[in-house]
Amino acid sequence: MTDRLCLYSYWRSSAAYRVRIGLNLKGLSYETVPVHLLRDGGEQHSDAYREANPQQLVPVLQHGQRMLRQSLAILEYLDEMWPQPALLPATARERQRVRSLAQLIACDIHPLNNLRVLQYFERDWGVPQPEREVWVKHWIAEGFDALEALLADHPSTGVFCDGDVPSLADCCLVPQVYNARRFAMDLSRYPNIQRIEEACLALPAFDEARPERQPDAPAAA
Repeated sequence: MTDRLCLYSYWRSSAAYRVRIGLNLKGLSYETVPVHLLRDGGEQHSDAYREANPQQLVPVLQHGQRMLRQSLAILEYLDEMWPQPALLPATARERQRVRSLAQLIACDIHPLNNLRVLQYFERDWGVPQPEREVWVKHWIAEGFDALEALLADHPSTGVFCDGDVPSLADCCLVPQVYNARRFAMDLSRYPNIQRIEEACLALPAFDEARPERQPDAPAAA
């Protein structure tokens, strides 16, 4: 299909980061439409953006006239529209494992350290910054403890989360490790997670998706 791709994105959004990786792995050209999540109370809350996504979240991927939402669903859409290189393995059992690793990150870890959760703690409950950081680190550690065990104790783990080519799981892993580093987490007890992150970031598709390389990133990022 020749319809152009536009990614409504924020440079430091881990959900948008996942989709950037997927687009790059597929070799797809796309336009970035920045949505600043902090400026003027958050541009995602504007009436215009609410039409694109009533959830007021990024990313949204526009493919022609279609507006696609939810990062994991977008990544699977890309895999169905442009099957090669595949983000999901060939067999049902392998696909289940990759999806389970991706969802552990995207559904169980990420929502608990999302911007809107932290803003609610600050705005509505008056939770101080140090306590908010304890919350974030606790839930990332809970998830990473499980993820490290799943990666360490499975014959399918290879250079990447599943085998020797990047998958949907790696698209989710790298942004979450970025978040952990933002909060100065000690990652020393996660050797497999760190090893896979390093292998991913050595690839241009991951390197070019880094937050600091995005057109809306601050100059000092």
